[in-house]
Amino acid sequence: MCRNIKTLFNFDPPATSDEVRDAALQFVRKLSGTTRPSKQNQHAFDHAVEAIAASARELLDSLETHQHPRNREDVAAKLRAKAAIRFA
Repeated sequence: MCRNIKTLFNFDPPATSDEVRDAALQFVRKLSGTTRPSKQNQHAFDHAVEAIAASARELLDSLETHQHPRNREDVAAKLRAKAAIRFA
């Protein structure tokens, strides 16, 4: 799993389309092994990003939970504290 792909489910406010697309882009980059595809492969790369983003959005919209939505700022603060300890 890519370290840059973050959990997008059960947050308040919900994940935006840009966040879902960014996660899809990271996933396709990881699978393809490239951050910039050649001109020959650009269409396939872009198509994969859009298809995965659509599937991810469908998944996020269909998931259900009884848990209260998490606060983005609280989660980000915990991750920053963890990173500070790890990279200190």
